[in-house]
Amino acid sequence: MDVFEAIAARRSVRRFRSDPVSRDLLCRIVDAGRLAPTAHNDQPWEFVVITDGVRRSRIAQLAEYGKFIADAPACIVTLAQPTRYYVEDGSAATTNMLLAATALGLGTCWVAGDKKPYAPQIVSLCGAPANLKLVSMIAVGYAAETPSPSKRTLDQVLHWESFRSSR
Repeated sequence: MDVFEAIAARRSVRRFRSDPVSRDLLCRIVDAGRLAPTAHNDQPWEFVVITDGVRRSRIAQLAEYGKFIADAPACIVTLAQPTRYYVEDGSAATTNMLLAATALGLGTCWVAGDKKPYAPQIVSLCGAPANLKLVSMIAVGYAAETPSPSKRTLDQVLHWESFRSSR
């Protein structure tokens, strides 16, 4: 699958089969995150892969919109040093991982982390230093559903030279 196919195919999956995801695939996904662009080449990220069901359930209990993490075979937690652009850098890494997982035939869903009240608890649950920032959590697994939300067309979102409210 090329990058354009992965972009077009990627969806937020919230229902997963119970089949485990191999360590090799999870490493490939995280490696795609590691290769993301970053401001000043800071590379502030750290990634924690959680496959233990008890830990995933604890994360799911904490994350208000991430209850399905308990049922996903894996969760990738993206943490970052508090650099000036940690949110942007961590988000670029997260996007790379979402697309890599799609290209590998896996489903994912990005769950917010930054500025959430549960962020410090997730950082602690990961055993990470308290100064790290939680950027995202990604539920990863083989999809048990194929969501197909409608997307606005290119003509609805593209503006040339300046923004035009009417077409």
